[in-house]
Amino acid sequence: MISRFFKNNGITRKDVNLGIGDDGAVVTIPDNCQLVVTTDTLVSGVHFFPDMDPRALGHRALAVNLSDLAAMGAEPAWISLALTLPKADIHWLEEFTAGMHEIAEYFNVQIIGGDTTQGPLTISVCAKGTVPTGKALTRSGAKNGDWIYVSGPLGDSGVAIEAQKGKHELTPRHLATVKKRFEYPSPRVAAGQVLRGLASAAIDISDGLLADLQHILDLSGVSATINVDKVPVSDVLKEALTPEEYLPYVLSYGDDYELLFTVPEDNKGMLEINLKQYGVDAVCIGQIKGSGGEIELLNNEANFEFRAKGYKHFS
Repeated sequence: MISRFFKNNGITRKDVNLGIGDDGAVVTIPDNCQLVVTTDTLVSGVHFFPDMDPRALGHRALAVNLSDLAAMGAEPAWISLALTLPKADIHWLEEFTAGMHEIAEYFNVQIIGGDTTQGPLTISVCAKGTVPTGKALTRSGAKNGDWIYVSGPLGDSGVAIEAQKGKHELTPRHLATVKKRFEYPSPRVAAGQVLRGLASAAIDISDGLLADLQHILDLSGVSATINVDKVPVSDVLKEALTPEEYLPYVLSYGDDYELLFTVPEDNKGMLEINLKQYGVDAVCIGQIKGSGGEIELLNNEANFEFRAKGYKHFS
């Protein structure tokens, strides 16, 4: 089935020596580069609604993996797909693969293999990319005094999920906008490559701002102060909900796939100039301060109490 829907479809990269059809793929890694590999699994009813549009699902399944590569500063190149299906629904597969091919073509990514099996709808994607040797971004480089940035507004995806569950009543326009942010996330691939050599640490926001920031703090051995009032929020959220309603989504819900990164003082000016060339208006939301892995929250310079920390599997 992988061969039927993916072989001879989509882009063909010159560095793919052997693609779909054999027991494994063969690719050529550019000189002076390292391979970056990431894998994400999406499970129906856990990571997406069972009736989600298959074209959007194809886009999302690939986008969340490309976001991981972006957080490492990598250039995406190749994808493997493991697809578990309740039944062989040809129309569903055509739409799903169309959504995946569209984003793959946009980012010059080739699907080089995979597997299909029968069972509950589950999508596992393994994405591979390259980064110049020694230049990969990690979560462990944040230093005292570094500034903390996010690459775009947070909270829309969480509101979209809960609105579809009936928690919030949104206008059709507001619902359509936040739903698109969830179904068609835009991985910050170009921004990730700009961050190489400028950012000290980076991660993509999948589990929530505070939870993902905590990963950086734990691996870097530092603490942070976050100005809640500085965290970017979309105009739609500001129109649809009160701050008390949307802040939990902004701080802890996740599924935003923006980049969260730290930058030394000396690199701030160059970073902001370079990112704006790619249409990314990154926002400084706080600073690394001290050690111990603690997060201090301020709202208009006053202490801000907030308990929820983000999504955890098996919690």
